Amino acid sequence: MTTVVSRTFASTPQRDAAATWHAIVDLLCSASKTDAREELLSVKGVAASIVTDQAPKDSAIVVTCDGPRTRIYCTYDDDAIDGTDLNESSLGFDPLKGDWAISLPCEADDLSWVSNALKAKSQRITARDKSTTTASVDKAAANSNLTLTIDPKGFLAP
Repeated sequence: MTTVVSRTFASTPQRDAAATWHAIVDLLCSASKTDAREELLSVKGVAASIVTDQAPKDSAIVVTCDGPRTRIYCTYDDDAIDGTDLNESSLGFDPLKGDWAISLPCEADDLSWVSNALKAKSQRITARDKSTTTASVDKAAANSNLTLTIDPKGFLAP
């Protein structure tokens, strides 16, 4: 069974989209992973565009790793100002441990250009249509982590 942790960040008008992405990066890189931080900040323009479009309002940014899955949402407008349902607290684990990946939700019309822009900067950060359920994202991530390992001695044994 997979453990799932959720966080909700205040976005516009409490903070602009770029500052929201920086806050998310700070949460994910709290274990001071400089290479991961650089990779996450390299896509800040694309990520800020997604945050501006309010895609992570109802569809999570999904972070997968060798540990628990992390789902990140954003709140907007009055909810962002008054702090309704916010949870920006640190995680009790490293969300980028081992073979990590991030799936960003975006509008269906933007999926092509967002995917191409992300692919040019990172192999670990991808985009998906925001209407895709997080359960199917979790299943796809679990399937992508499956590897075939053949034991040659056992395979060739009589």
